[in-house]
Amino acid sequence: MRTASILRAFLVSCFFFAAWSIAPVSDAWVCAEAPLRICSFNIRYGTANDGENHWEKRKDFLIETIESLRPDLIGTQETLGFQRDYLQQQLRQYTALGVGREDGRERGEMTALFYRSDRFDALAAGHFWLSESPLEAGSKSWDSSLPRMCSWVKLKDREAPGQMPIFFLNTHFDHRGQEARRQSALLVRKEAASLASNCSVVITGDFNDAVGSEPYRNLFQTGITPLNLIDTYAAATPANEPGEGTFSGFRAGAVQGERIDWIAVSSDWEILEAGIDRSEKEGQTPSDHFPIWTVLQR
Repeated sequence: MRTASILRAFLVSCFFFAAWSIAPVSDAWVCAEAPLRICSFNIRYGTANDGENHWEKRKDFLIETIESLRPDLIGTQETLGFQRDYLQQQLRQYTALGVGREDGRERGEMTALFYRSDRFDALAAGHFWLSESPLEAGSKSWDSSLPRMCSWVKLKDREAPGQMPIFFLNTHFDHRGQEARRQSALLVRKEAASLASNCSVVITGDFNDAVGSEPYRNLFQTGITPLNLIDTYAAATPANEPGEGTFSGFRAGAVQGERIDWIAVSSDWEILEAGIDRSEKEGQTPSDHFPIWTVLQR
């Protein structure tokens, strides 16, 4: 009798184990991909005659601001070589990529980008110029006042080994040339569509134009290229209310004006959050732009 009872108990336990093993796994048991935190920041070129807001007087605050956002990817604009190197030295957990817009080496401002070394492996990287000769370093076209460029890196996310690579681009449009901005938006979108095949796309930048402008429409309007992009801030804050200005001019309370800094992503991303960081100390800001940020997940 005791042997029979033991046998029955064994068979019942086998049944429940088999049923559990073939049952659908609850969502609670699935490990979701870690969110991706992104920051875009025009850090103001370090040789500008900015008096009390000179680079040497604000660089530590700028690092503190970036660290407080805990980004996985950082796109910077107006970055000179020594500023890129300073950020790399202070943000040791990141790898930097950036070349000068004048010669493709060290001369001129950079659209330097940074990615977390402990999370990503770089599969490819490069740069192109916002001109009719995009592979020619220092080139400019249309009515652009200066050479403008875009830097990019293709990344494998170790925290999402089963997902597509991330194609991260960072750019800065001309501040004077209206036609240059229109054409640059089309070019960045075209290059991203071509280079980022089978990738999830992230684009950061200072676009020097307003939400709703023609460059904005050229970047975000659906159907222009196979790659459709989403404005992360607009998706997370659909009201598009006043007080969204991203150029501060080093004034802490300068929230009016246009939102000229954007983070664009491909439609496979879920946008969890987005915002404008308005950090200040005693009325001073870390740059003449407010950094913008978003949190994504696939």
